[in-house]
Amino acid sequence: MRPPFAVGLVFAGCCSNVIFLELLVRKHPGCGNIVTFAQFLFIAMEGFLFEADLGRKRPAIPIRYYAIMVTMFFTVSVVNNYALNLNIAMPLHMIFRSGSLIANMILGIIILKKRYSIFKYSSIALVSVGIFICTSMSAKQVTSQPSLSEDDGFQAFTWWLLGIAALTFALLLSARMGIFQETLYKQFGKHSKEALFYNHALPLPGFIFLASDIYDHALLFNKSESYQVPVFGVTVPIMWFYLFMNVVTQYVCIRGVFILTTECTSLTVTLVVTLRKFVSLIFSILYFQNPFTRWHWLGTLFVFIGTLMYTEVWNNLRTTRSQLPSGDKKD
Repeated sequence: MRPPFAVGLVFAGCCSNVIFLELLVRKHPGCGNIVTFAQFLFIAMEGFLFEADLGRKRPAIPIRYYAIMVTMFFTVSVVNNYALNLNIAMPLHMIFRSGSLIANMILGIIILKKRYSIFKYSSIALVSVGIFICTSMSAKQVTSQPSLSEDDGFQAFTWWLLGIAALTFALLLSARMGIFQETLYKQFGKHSKEALFYNHALPLPGFIFLASDIYDHALLFNKSESYQVPVFGVTVPIMWFYLFMNVVTQYVCIRGVFILTTECTSLTVTLVVTLRKFVSLIFSILYFQNPFTRWHWLGTLFVFIGTLMYTEVWNNLRTTRSQLPSGDKKD
C-alpha cells in the first residue's frame, strides 16, 4: 500500500509545487530567495519536532560532514531558484535540471574513476542533444522578442546566458553533493530523514545575507490582491497563499520521494520522478501557455528517452517478466 501512496504523494506534491512556483515567479520574478527561505524554514521546523526530538537526539553523522553537505545544498537551492530571475522560462528550467544524469556521469568518471557501458554513454549523448536543442531554441526566443530593441535584446540575452551558467553550476554542484552524500552513507549508514533535517536547518543563518531581499518581497507580497482561502474562509494576500501552498506541496513532494526510496528500487524511483517531470512540463506548457516549438518537443523527447535508456528500463522490465510464473505473464 505504501508504494502507491508514495507515488500519489510525488505526483500530487511535486506537480502542484511547480504550479505554485510558476504562479509566484510570474508575478514577482525575483522572489526566489523568499521561496527558498520559506521552504527551508518549514522543513527545518518539522524535522526539529519529529526527527531531532527538539534537539535531544544526537545525529548519527557528525555535524562537520553535514556542514560541507549543507554548504553545497544551500548553494544549489538558492542558485536554482535565482536562475528564474535571469530570463529562464520554467519549461527550460525543468528540462535543464533533468540533465542531472550528465553531471553525475561526468563527476563519476572524474572523481570516482567510474566506467560506463556504451549504452549508457549513448543515452547521455541523447540527453545532451535534447538539452542543447531546447536551450538553443530558447536562446532564439529571448533574442527575437518583437517588443525589445537591439540593445534591450542583447541585454536580455546576456542575462539569459547568466541564467544558463547558473543552472549549469547548480547541476554540477548537485552531482558533487550526491557523490559526497553517497560516501557518507557508505561510512555511517543511510539516514535520509536526518540528512533532510540538517540540510534545511543548518543553512538558515545564511539567509541573513539575503534578509534585505526577503524583506522587500515580503512587503510586495503584502500588497498583492486579497484572496479568500476556500473552506477556511480566511482572507489573505494571494502571494502569501501561493507561497504557503508552494511550501506545503514541496514538503509533500519530498516525503513522497523519501518513502519511495525506502520502499522501492532506484529504478522505480527514477521512473516515477522522470514521469512526474514530464507531467509537470506538459502542464506548464498548456496551462501557462509557455512558448514551446516543435524543436522543443523534439529536445524534450530526446531527454526523456535518454533518461529511460540510462535506467535500462526495458532490460529490467524484461528480466522481471521472465522471472514471473508463466500464468502471470501478460501478452
